[in-house]
Order: sequence, then C-alpha cells, then structure tokens
Amino acid sequence: MTVPRTAPVSAGTGPAPPVASPAGPHGRRGPVPTVVYAAGAALLTVVLRLIQISRAGDLFVDEPIYRRLGDSAAAGGFPRTDEGLFFLHPPGYFYLEAGWTKVVGEHSDIIAGVHSSRVLNALLAGVTAALIVFLVARVRSRGAGAVAGLVFALDQFCVRQNDRVLLETATMVWILAGYLVLVGLAGADPPARPRARAALAGLFLGLAVLTKDHAVLITVLPLLAALALGWGPPRRLVALTTAVTVASYAVYVALLSGFGHFDEFWAAKTSGVRRLLGIVQETGFNAAGTPSLAGRLLDELPGYAATYLLLALTPVALFLLLRRKEPVYRLLALLHASAIVTLAYAVAVGTLEEQALYLLFVPNLVALAVTLPVPSRRRPRLRVLACGVLVAVLATPAVVYARDRWTPDDGFDRLRAYLLTHLPAGSGIVTVDGQRTRGVTNWALNDTYRLGHWVTPAEQAANDARYVIVPWRVIEQGYGRSPLTEVERMTDGLRPVFAFDGPTYGTLALYRLPSPLPGPDLTELAVPGSAVTGPLLPAPGPPVTEAGDAPR
Repeated sequence: MTVPRTAPVSAGTGPAPPVASPAGPHGRRGPVPTVVYAAGAALLTVVLRLIQISRAGDLFVDEPIYRRLGDSAAAGGFPRTDEGLFFLHPPGYFYLEAGWTKVVGEHSDIIAGVHSSRVLNALLAGVTAALIVFLVARVRSRGAGAVAGLVFALDQFCVRQNDRVLLETATMVWILAGYLVLVGLAGADPPARPRARAALAGLFLGLAVLTKDHAVLITVLPLLAALALGWGPPRRLVALTTAVTVASYAVYVALLSGFGHFDEFWAAKTSGVRRLLGIVQETGFNAAGTPSLAGRLLDELPGYAATYLLLALTPVALFLLLRRKEPVYRLLALLHASAIVTLAYAVAVGTLEEQALYLLFVPNLVALAVTLPVPSRRRPRLRVLACGVLVAVLATPAVVYARDRWTPDDGFDRLRAYLLTHLPAGSGIVTVDGQRTRGVTNWALNDTYRLGHWVTPAEQAANDARYVIVPWRVIEQGYGRSPLTEVERMTDGLRPVFAFDGPTYGTLALYRLPSPLPGPDLTELAVPGSAVTGPLLPAPGPPVTEAGDAPR
C-alpha cells in the first residue's frame, strides 16, 4: 500500500504532520531533479573535451591570434596584437581569457597559452550542456533535456568546435542563458519581477553580441521579429530585452570612441561587414581556389554522420515548432528560423566557415529535443525504431571520438619543440601559408623566430633565412600565400629535416634551404660546354619524422 505524503484532515484536530516517505530500497523515490541531469551532462562534456586536448587537434590559425588578444587584455586596455588594436571582433571573449589567465597564470609560449585557453573552452562547453538540459527540461521534460545534453556531449562536431580557441563556444553560452530566461517569461504563469528578468535576458544576449557581433542575427533579429509578430513573452518585456541587448553593445562603442579609437573600429567593422556579405572572400568555402563545401562534407561524412543526420532534420524541427501555438514554442521558432536564414545566406554568398555551423547546430538540437514526438507504447515497432536511431546517434560519435583522440595531431607543438632544440632564437624562416594575412606558422612562431614570405633566393639571402616551413595540406587546398607550384619549386630536391604527418595539415615539414653561393653565379663563369662537377652544397641529413608515412 502506498502511504500518502499528507494524512487526511480530521475534524477538530487540524492537519496532521506530513509523513516522511519510507526509506530503504523498497521506498518510492521522486523524480531525479533537473540539476542532476544538467550536472551529469556538464561533467561528461568537460571530461570528453579535456582528454588529450593538447594533442587531439593541431593548432588552428585563429587560436594563437585569440590567445594573444587575451594576453593583451590581461595587460590592460583594448585587445591588440603586434599589428595594432583589434576591432574585427568585440572584446568579450578576450576579457574572459584575461580573467582565466589571472586564475591559472601565464604561460611560457604561445602554444602552451593556446592549450590553456582550450581548457577554458572545455569548461564553457560544460556550461553549454547544462543550459541545454535546463532549457529543454523547462519547455518539455527532464528526460528530453537529459537526452539533448547527452547528444551535445558526444557530438563530434561540437567536440571539435569546443576544443578550439574560437568565439562560438562562449557566444552560445550567453545565447542559451538569455533564451532560458526568456522562456520563463513566455510561460502561462508569469514569474516574479518579470522586468528584472527581461533585463537580465538582455544582458546575457548583449554579452553574446559582445563576444561575436555576428550573433546579432540570432539575438536581436528574432527579438525584433517577436515584437512585430507578438510572439513569445509580452511585447513590453521583449522590448526591454531588446533595448538592454542593444545598449550593451552601444556602451562598448561609446567607450572605445571616448578613447579616440572610433576610426579604427569603423575600418575593422566595414571590412567585417564586407566579409559577412560575401563582397570579400578571403577565407571559407566560398573563396576562390579553395575546396568546395560539398567535397568537404563528403570527405567528413564517415566521422560526422550523426551530426549530418541531426542537421538534415532542421526543416522538420522548424515545422514542428511552428505548428505549436504556445508563446514559448513561437519564441524558439524565431531563434531557429534566424539561425537557418543566417547559415543559408552564408552558404549562398557570404563568408562560410566551418565554425558558423555551430550557431545552427545547438539551436537545432534544442528544437528537436522539444518537438520530436515519442512513439506511444501502442506502436512498439516505432518505439524500437526510434530507440535504434537514438542509439546510433549516440554510439557513432563515441566510436569516432575514440579513434580521433588517440591519433596524434599536434604537429606545430612538436615542430616548435624541434626548432627550440636545433635553431637559435632569431633565426630566419620562410613561411608560405596565409593569404592576405599571416598564416598559422607565423602566429605560432613569431615570438621566437624571424619569419617572412621570402620566396626568392635574393630575399632569403638578404634576410638570412635558411629554413622553410610547409604545411602541405594548406598549400594544396589553395589557402597558402604561395601557390602549390611555387612551393614545389622551392622545395624540389630537398629532404625535410623535420616532418610530421597528421589529420589537420597532412605533412607539416621543415626544410633546410640551400646556402646562397657567395660572389657571382659559378655556372655563368663555367667554360661553355663544360659541366660543374662535384656537390656545391652540403647534402641535408636524414629527416626527423615524428609520425605517419614517409615525408613528402
């Protein structure tokens, strides 16, 4: 027999004291609190991203840049590099890095600093997982929230994005926090102090825009649509949230203007807008001479099949959201639709980069978790099929994760260690990656060595450059400053003194260039018809091959 929590009221005696639930293994337990699911998802997410975090993904070009910006923010003032003040992106993430540096301390070199910031992003990913659980549980159920958090923790695309020092991870934390507050305001029972909560939501969304101003398209844009359509929370609360979001960015602009930096800010922002609109295509899949998006998707299909499956359900999620008339579903529909439109434009004509997909994947995961119907027990075959799909979505990423985590992919870290052992600081090194700006080689090593795009023998002699570093996949895919033919000519006949074969850059190789000959060209002084015999240059030693097949 089940004992009621409260005994019945007896006439004249008043309510009896509550009876405690029976203890022991046979007692009935209440539902697991949402916070337990959220903590579990956060812990799993963080652990999976921290394992082998320094060697499971090679240095990405933006990582050393953002790390240096974080170091400059820790030193005070607006973030800057050795090229000057940096206004292409807002400073939100860089000040977050600065705070992290104050906690864990500074690092000896830029790559060690990048690894430290990767730990920060892994922690932010854990917060993301917890927010997903809370958001889905508030709209639908604890179980749906737990499943969504588990999918996020295991998804390999999310793992790769969170393991890199990029802006999108922190941006999504603030977006989810803002919408979690807004969802509470869109419920049937208004919470206490709704205006304060609306302002708090605006502050969170403002921090998202201050982390990556591209986020305005999935924060301010859906809020304006909610005002126009009357969807979501009451209009007065949406208006307050929108005003606080805009004001947060306005304060930043006013502050930098007060210090006399508005001209630099305007120049950086107009350049960024041209890239956003696709007028300038310096990077991304739409840039000339680079691999196509379709080709990249096909190449990565085996490892990211589960991610592609969830993204393929994006129109389904939007349709199911729009079918629901409740304000909370309409609010999430506006977020989802804005993310779809933003990415669709980037695919068509804008600057499309891999990390932009993260800003669609997470809202889409939330939309699927709150809308996908669960087959009833009366239809067991459908339930079995649904469970099979869920198991596949969870198991496939786990297999890919295990493979990737134990495949070494830390070529630049190993290259730096080799250089510090064999080349004195200040040595001249030729770089060939990077397009209009510096490539990853320059940002990773220019704190110790002199680097430049010195491709002719005269330039190499003038700058005393004796080595060249070639990340071959970058050059082969058209992302280099030097074309493939020029790099092949420069390295023709040379054997690398260091080579590492990894998933990110293919063969990362260090070549010793021929020493320039003093005086006039000896071939011009040779007697016509004769040949210059004997080796004029010392032969390079055998390459130091760190991993993989034979070096290129």
